[in-house]
Amino acid sequence: MSRIAPGVVGLGLLSAACTPSVREPPVPSAAEIETRVARVESGLLGPVQIAGRGPRPFPLADRMAFHGVPGVSVAVINGGRLEWARGYGQADVESDRSVTTETLFQAASMSKPVAALAALRLVEEGRIDLDQDVGVSLFSWEIPRDDLYRETPVTLRQLLTHTAGLTVHGFRGYAEGEPVPGPIQVLDGAPPANSAPVRVDLEPGTQWRYSGGGYTVMQQLVEDLSGRTFEAVMREILDALEMRGSTYEQPLPERMRDAAATGYRADGTPVAGAWHTYPEQAAAGLWTTPSELGRYALAVSAWLAGAEDGVLTPSMAAEMLTPGLNGWGLGPKLEDSGHDLQFGHGGANEGFRGGFIVYPRRGLGAVVMANGDNGEPLVQEILYAIAAEYDWPRYTPRTVRSRPLTADQARAYVGDYRLADAPDMLVTIRWQGGRLELRVGERPASELLLTESDRFVIMSDGTPLRFERDGSGRIVAANAYGSRATRVSLR
Repeated sequence: MSRIAPGVVGLGLLSAACTPSVREPPVPSAAEIETRVARVESGLLGPVQIAGRGPRPFPLADRMAFHGVPGVSVAVINGGRLEWARGYGQADVESDRSVTTETLFQAASMSKPVAALAALRLVEEGRIDLDQDVGVSLFSWEIPRDDLYRETPVTLRQLLTHTAGLTVHGFRGYAEGEPVPGPIQVLDGAPPANSAPVRVDLEPGTQWRYSGGGYTVMQQLVEDLSGRTFEAVMREILDALEMRGSTYEQPLPERMRDAAATGYRADGTPVAGAWHTYPEQAAAGLWTTPSELGRYALAVSAWLAGAEDGVLTPSMAAEMLTPGLNGWGLGPKLEDSGHDLQFGHGGANEGFRGGFIVYPRRGLGAVVMANGDNGEPLVQEILYAIAAEYDWPRYTPRTVRSRPLTADQARAYVGDYRLADAPDMLVTIRWQGGRLELRVGERPASELLLTESDRFVIMSDGTPLRFERDGSGRIVAANAYGSRATRVSLR
């Protein structure tokens, strides 16, 4: 198992130099594509399926409403080409502006594997080596280190694979009206930066730890080596990939604002100012569409297959897609079993969620982007539906075996629970319509599936939930999502 106005559009192929050398099936007719799209739209699959029950598919519109996500955009790769793309729902609720295939979304951390091309291009040009100390070339800022690791080099390979021992997982960006720091201020955690300073506190090269901070170091390295702004370097790369409607410019230029989706919080309110600004461009700053991000995926697939005259050579593409610690490549997350090599990435900015999966040797893949904080499970459900329709290998929901639960047994768990780290948020568990349900705050209720004694699975997203009992055997707390909720009342 792997995890991260409607209308079919003809997206065309990349140039011959960027066409993957997969065995292309016949181009399907418009009617055939319509049939496949309809099956995807009606066949969303949750992350958990129950053994013996068979698949339980859902319509896309129902799941968008369930998760409270206003809009979503999808592009599907088949036969080494972009086969179809569609937009659903609203890019902006207040103005009732629809999502189209041209609507821009924040790619969030999906920015990273695209941004990695800038650094790898510099390696191809002989400006830096993947395994040399980046401190030799990073002249505008020095990486602060714990004294214990002062003599251990930090390399570009480590920055791209999240193994440099650097801090700062991610960034929340800057709301409209907030002062926006420059990259050096972000790296130093200096005002007006709202994130911690980026520091080495693990021995470089020994452990995997996701670090948006590391990609911000890479961003500064690209600027220092090229003598140009990061967005200018990426503009050339995006143009070469035929991603001309995309940009790493931050803040988003005025000329592109009308095409951008508004981000929405979990409670359905818009992000203040519609979206945040991310000076951490390499880590989180790309604005794009699923169709254009699909062009990146097709280009990488082509280079891996031997296409010349691309942004990267075939040998560098192979290096990029070679798994390191935790299965990470030089930018993308990888799963590799020969012909079924898979690369991809997820993304989460304030008000935006997304993910893409590509099988470069099979010419298969998809990109899904949503404009809501609740979009992550929806993105996954759409990817599962696409995977089922296009017969992706090793990409299916988890199957669990359930145990029967009677109303009398359920009474032991029913009640109100209060989160220790969010005391204003009430978690309610009820027996409703013959099943046990969990509701967090005002979010939609989700079924709880009993798998073993006092252990359940939250069916909406596949998260395990474990109940605690006191010495007398009474349920006193529930644990899920890394949080503990204490029981405060019975129902």
